[in-house]
Amino acid sequence: MPEILSLKESNCKDCYKCIRTCSVKAIRFSQSRAEIIPDECILCGSCFVVCPQKAKQVRSDVELVRKAVSSGRRVVCSLAPSFIAEFPVSSLDDMKEALSRLGIADTEETAVGAQMVSDRYAEIMRQKKTSVLISSCCPTINLLIQKYYPDMLPYLAKVLTPMEAHCKLLKEKDPSCFTVFIGPCIAKKDEADHSSYTDAALTYDELRAWLQSANVEIKMNELTPQSGKRARFYPATGGVLKATDKIEGYRRVAIDGVDNCRAVFEELKSGALKNVFIEMNACEGGCINGPSIREHRERRLRGALRVDSFAGDERFEIEKEPQSLSHDFAFMGTGRVSVGSSAVQEMLRKMGKTSPEKELNCGCCGYPTCRDKAVAILQGKAQLEMCLPFLKEKAESFSDEILRNTPNAVIVMDENLTVQQINRAAIKLLNLTGENDVLHENIIRVLNPEPYQTAITEMRNIVGRSRYLAEYGRYIEETVIYDVQYHVVIAILRDVTERESLRGRDEALRQRTVETADRVIDKQMRVVQEIASLLGETTAETKLALSKLKDAMSHE
Repeated sequence: MPEILSLKESNCKDCYKCIRTCSVKAIRFSQSRAEIIPDECILCGSCFVVCPQKAKQVRSDVELVRKAVSSGRRVVCSLAPSFIAEFPVSSLDDMKEALSRLGIADTEETAVGAQMVSDRYAEIMRQKKTSVLISSCCPTINLLIQKYYPDMLPYLAKVLTPMEAHCKLLKEKDPSCFTVFIGPCIAKKDEADHSSYTDAALTYDELRAWLQSANVEIKMNELTPQSGKRARFYPATGGVLKATDKIEGYRRVAIDGVDNCRAVFEELKSGALKNVFIEMNACEGGCINGPSIREHRERRLRGALRVDSFAGDERFEIEKEPQSLSHDFAFMGTGRVSVGSSAVQEMLRKMGKTSPEKELNCGCCGYPTCRDKAVAILQGKAQLEMCLPFLKEKAESFSDEILRNTPNAVIVMDENLTVQQINRAAIKLLNLTGENDVLHENIIRVLNPEPYQTAITEMRNIVGRSRYLAEYGRYIEETVIYDVQYHVVIAILRDVTERESLRGRDEALRQRTVETADRVIDKQMRVVQEIASLLGETTAETKLALSKLKDAMSHE
């Protein structure tokens, strides 16, 4: 099947926001585009949610469900309990009515599976099979442990997720039915891909799109009194704990957010924590803040209150539960290549991190430390140019080298004509002892400010204008650039004194030549008058040639 999360290449703008958000850094930057690495991804959906250009897309399985409906199969929906926070409905009946118009034969709450799962958790604790028990409800947390924390596998409850438990119940009631889960979670798609009980998993985004294309509107009917169920607490933080019986001897704690869960894993490695039941959820705030409830991220409290009102103390009545809800979570690994310390050190050097002081660990590239970034480059996941301080330093160094070594004088001023930067050629041209003679002073101290003020006032550049600096005895050719965006004036002065001196000498030489030619012509004419009869046309030709020479010299 196609990958669950993929990239719209045309939308990716090389902003690194996804890598900054991804807790496990399961993103490779290739040709300045972010590519998700399936073997490393835990499908938390954070990159999908935060991408400002909507460059990440989730695989749609709507067509798979539509085909099941059109084939005549009985399609049964397991609806996540977070639906009450996502849609403007009063009860499951409102959702059931809308889904039936899409061809779904029946809709039940996934909370039924949650109740069975909570009962298994309580049973594990009663039997004291483990001193630390981590809930297995969140598929992203399960993938996180399976791929990155194999030493946490003994603590992970060997129990199906509520979706799988409920779909197993549905399959046992009707083995021929097609089961589809609908909820806020992207990771459920991966779970369904490898499931014997769930045939397809849709997100709320997919459901909304399907409803819209079918012109089906969810209507809120008059609320009929219903008893609240404990398992409906599941989608909010602490909901698993509320739905699970308290077992003497076990402390209970709810942790949400991938980074927070990872921090707990590091604590658990010490082995100091005993007899604790830990509810873990990848999404901060629980499933009501899942990646497919994007518009509710700013209304988390309202969603939690709706869940709280919809839930209660009662249990679902289940005629016949599956005999077993056990499930083994095997280590999966990621296939990441380890790199040696010497290679990391060499890469840090290439990044310009030649000393610990230069390892800023600013996180602009998306990695928490410069060393993590170096490792990522060696693993083929990142690019050297992703280091913004390095690029800035490189660009500044490059521009400084050009400015320092150009033979032209360069002066940079702000809009108040205060000198911000001056190069060595300008210091020499203006007979200064150093840059401090004029730095942070107004340009009027060393030059007539008129051309610079004109460039600002008229918002135009002045190119190649010649002028004489009497106070310095120099001729210059000056270009003035006014940068409106950055509010700076750049003056580029080329010393053309030598050229003008040569031009002056050439002019004097030409004048002397003209005068000489004039005297020669006058003398020749006198001679012509004396021997006119003897020279004839030859004299006229000589006069014409000398006159042309005179004119030519005069016009140069």
